[in-house]
Amino acid sequence: MSSAVEAIYIFNQDNECILEHVYRSRPPAPRTLLPLYQRHPKPRPSVISLPEVNPPSTLFSLLHSNLLFLSTASTDVEPLFVLEFLHRIIDVFEEFIGAPLLASRIESSYDVVAQLLGEMCDAGSVCNTEPNALRDDVDVPGWMDKFLGGVGLPGTPPTSLASGGIKQQLQLNPSSSAPAIPWRRANVRHTSNELYVDILETLHVTLAPSGRPLAAIAHGSIAFTSKISGVPDLLLTLSASGGKLGLEKAIELPVFHPCVRLARWKDRPGELSFVPPDGKFMLAGYEVDLMPSIHDLKSWSNANLQLPVSIEVSKSLGSTGTDFEVHLAIYNTFPGAASSTSLAPRSTLGSRGSGRSTPVFGGGTSTSPTLQDLLVTIPIPDTVRSVIDLRASRGEAYFTASESVVEWRISTKAAATPGTATLRCTVIGPLADNDGDDMIDGFHPNPGAGNYDEQEDAYQPSSAEAPKALTTGKQQQESQDSRKVQQNASMMPSSASVSFNVKGWLASGIKVDGLVIDTRKSRGLGEGVKPYKGVKYMTVSKQ
Repeated sequence: MSSAVEAIYIFNQDNECILEHVYRSRPPAPRTLLPLYQRHPKPRPSVISLPEVNPPSTLFSLLHSNLLFLSTASTDVEPLFVLEFLHRIIDVFEEFIGAPLLASRIESSYDVVAQLLGEMCDAGSVCNTEPNALRDDVDVPGWMDKFLGGVGLPGTPPTSLASGGIKQQLQLNPSSSAPAIPWRRANVRHTSNELYVDILETLHVTLAPSGRPLAAIAHGSIAFTSKISGVPDLLLTLSASGGKLGLEKAIELPVFHPCVRLARWKDRPGELSFVPPDGKFMLAGYEVDLMPSIHDLKSWSNANLQLPVSIEVSKSLGSTGTDFEVHLAIYNTFPGAASSTSLAPRSTLGSRGSGRSTPVFGGGTSTSPTLQDLLVTIPIPDTVRSVIDLRASRGEAYFTASESVVEWRISTKAAATPGTATLRCTVIGPLADNDGDDMIDGFHPNPGAGNYDEQEDAYQPSSAEAPKALTTGKQQQESQDSRKVQQNASMMPSSASVSFNVKGWLASGIKVDGLVIDTRKSRGLGEGVKPYKGVKYMTVSKQ
């Protein structure tokens, strides 16, 4: 199986092709590929087979910031390879021309974009995708060049190679050769030496109506920011409850940046030894299965998942079953989080800590984990005409008819108090549901004629028949209410989702145990350099 990328196409939000870069062969034109891509319903797949084009090809797609990235391959190619290359293109573009990535920025910086695409892939073979290495090969105009170019003057004077030739130019500029470490620029210098670790976990939890967990997975990512001079050699140590076995169970399917020494991780799980790129980069990613073992699953509940919130939906309430109620339990205990005495807004990590603290830094972050941006989303069936009388014990709730969804937002201040928050709503069905209810106590009203059509069984019964009539009327009312409850059951919500974020806490219990610099292996740090070190934890649950 080959690894050949044939072409890259970028479309803006108006479906106009703003960039076309062909690497090899003769791939289908962008005006041919776009209709074939759009014929698939949303959400469109990332990999689409196109046997009707010439030559038959596979189409790879990626959406980012209202931009559509397409790539084709007419030979057998690993799909993840092409999709990862598209992700790398986006990361490199944002690094060189700025984030967020906009169509106007790509069009105004086409000279830089063309250089990047040419350096990242040569004749369909991916060769260089590291931003730090690309900076030595791609000529990016500075602000003075852009200013002089705007008034029609050359930005930099042309270099004369007649006197010395290319050989002399290379001797005068030895840094023009490729760096020894591909992902780090040569001669890096910083006035303030800083190292930051950001660990983010995204929760995906599915619960049955009974509260029993069906799936609970946390996707983690470790972002690292290195602003330190020279070539530092770092050692980042991770820990989890249960020691080495607990860490191996917590971190599943790990992926690492090329700078990480895999042999060190295999011999000593939890230790990441690496020479970092300059700036911010993604050091590692992992997956954590929060579900219990099969033996403990019977006694497991959503409370055992140790989540900051739990939700329960009660349906078909009221005499006619038109009400539903959402119960949201909010907790202020975060297992594994540090106490207020051991936390610091910005923490300096020593050679090896105890692992009992959870240092946190960042604007507005308190010394204890805080629950923020709490949002409950309740999809409503399309048969519902409206949702009225939204009564929330905390926060604010509203119904969006265009999207058929009820959103319940609870502020950070309201979520700081533990307890149960309740939302009760009433649904209104279509107008046709009221048909047949115009018969009142045996009379058929006829407003047009100004009178009523009387029936013989509608007269008041005698005193002997009164108890029997009352019993019959009560039974009829109960029967009607039961029938309405059954009819309105189809208008009840079938699910609800909760999104939130917690600063200073990780659901997996993973912590940074230490971050040290190996002075023996490091080069160019300088005498007595002690960089500032900080770490931040965050757990996010999104829809």
